[in-house]
Amino acid sequence: MSPSSFSSSPSPSPSPASSSFIEPRLLRAFVTVAEELHFTRAAARLYVAQQALSRDVRRLERELGAELFVRTTRQVTLTGDGERLLPYARRVLQAQDELLAACGQARPLLVDLNSPGLGTPRRVLHRARELAPEQELMARYESGLTGAAAELIAGRLDASFGRYAGLAPALRNQLAHQPVRWEPMAIVLPETHRLASWESVPLAELAGETVYAGAGNPRTPEWTDLAHRLFEGRGIEVAAPAPLAVGAEEFQRIMAKSGSPVLAVVSFPAMPGCVLRPLVDPVPLSPVSLVWRKGLAHPGLDALRRAAAETAAEEGWLRRPADGWFPAMDIALMNAHKRHVANT
Repeated sequence: MSPSSFSSSPSPSPSPASSSFIEPRLLRAFVTVAEELHFTRAAARLYVAQQALSRDVRRLERELGAELFVRTTRQVTLTGDGERLLPYARRVLQAQDELLAACGQARPLLVDLNSPGLGTPRRVLHRARELAPEQELMARYESGLTGAAAELIAGRLDASFGRYAGLAPALRNQLAHQPVRWEPMAIVLPETHRLASWESVPLAELAGETVYAGAGNPRTPEWTDLAHRLFEGRGIEVAAPAPLAVGAEEFQRIMAKSGSPVLAVVSFPAMPGCVLRPLVDPVPLSPVSLVWRKGLAHPGLDALRRAAAETAAEEGWLRRPADGWFPAMDIALMNAHKRHVANT
């Protein structure tokens, strides 16, 4: 790779000609930052410290003799050299993945668990690791299935969990799914809320309340849509869009500030200063599927699918209670999957 491949300006020392080998790790760092245009988010995707990621990018720039990003306090953008490098770097990384797979060294399976501590995806992943200890199944946290779907289709993520019926048809056409659970829904309440002392909360008791359900979050419109369907005709309002609270501390602060209940599922992790109460009369059900891109072949995915099926059977996750509520479109897609499995 010659200096002129990226820039006609004089190259800082050392020049690209002095580097006979570029570590794939450096290219992966570059590609991730190029896709996120944000060093903090890129570091989170790679599970590395931001300082380490910045160090790798600077090292790659020195080895290539080209500046790849323009960094300011407000934004990160690709330079012309960075834009020219990006497709080459992606092809190198894809070739490396294919080489390792061909040699029997399958790459890790990247599994989105939606949110840290969320029970259903975590239990399936734990079971899959027990079934296939030789495979590396790496957890990721994309917040919602719509956000994860774009990553699945782009090949930057391998599997996720969520409401498959809530995805746009164009996304569903590129993805496969396996029903995992009809998960009872719940409400997160501040400890001071009038309903906090109740063991369960009838939906009718939420009439007149404004409930947060992720409105405005581009990663979770499938969840907001489920809330609208559930609340329709019950006098319950979906809270207006608000900044996403990341982490228990921020969640607690926002809850204390707004006082709004939050729509959740029964496996939602405990949060300080809040209580989780199941919803009843009727019991609203959140349909959870394991989702992956069509055509993906990976032994880790095989283990994940087996783990989902076994855990669902043992726990009765796909049995719907007699007083359960769910959207018609969701049951239609779940039943279509059941017929497809029966016919293959």
